[in-house]
Amino acid sequence: MTGLRLLTTISSSMSLPGQLYKLQQIENELQKKQKLVEQIDQQLNGNQALLEAEAKLASQKEQLADAKRKQKTAEWALEDLQEKVNSLNKKLYSATIKNPKELLNLEHELESLKKELRKKEDVLLDLMGEVEAMQGEIRVSSEKLEGLEQEWQQKQEALSHEKAEVEPQLISLDQRKQELRSQISPGALQLYEETKLTKGQAIVRVEQGRCQGCHVTLPMAEWRRARSGELVQCGNCGRILYLE
Repeated sequence: MTGLRLLTTISSSMSLPGQLYKLQQIENELQKKQKLVEQIDQQLNGNQALLEAEAKLASQKEQLADAKRKQKTAEWALEDLQEKVNSLNKKLYSATIKNPKELLNLEHELESLKKELRKKEDVLLDLMGEVEAMQGEIRVSSEKLEGLEQEWQQKQEALSHEKAEVEPQLISLDQRKQELRSQISPGALQLYEETKLTKGQAIVRVEQGRCQGCHVTLPMAEWRRARSGELVQCGNCGRILYLE
């Protein structure tokens, strides 16, 4: 930017650059508080660890219910088979069958049923073991979920308390911002907003004769004008200069 851009100071206990510097501080603090509230709201809206723990427990309970259904089906099948074995045993040892071939066939059938019975007993034992293991996993998951829920409740209380403290600060900062802006001339505000848009930081301090925006030593004329309270932009970076 060529040359110096000067604006007349307004009547105030604080210089115009001082007012703009204060405005920038208030806006920066307001932005930080707003970001903090946004972060709090995001955290209050959900807890990923808790959601995952709830989903895991629900899935485990579904698997347990399915395993129990299979166990019950296996128990019924085993009962039916046991009844057949008992019936054949009675028939075999009732002495009502005299034909040797028929007796032999009956013995073979009984032996086959007993083998099938043992297999079904093994299947049932495996299912019972699975159910017991699942129940143990569900107990662990339930305890973990309970702990996470307690943690989340405590965190929610802390976050809600923090938000309740920050919100009045936001209102106060916004009021101070509006009051200060009303005291600053439209031309100065326009320059401030344009510089903020292009530079991010609109106004910077001058320390030991250096612009703290670009760290370049200021020409004596710039330094003197800035020191007198005039609205002066750094000839190197274009930011507004402020000296206490």
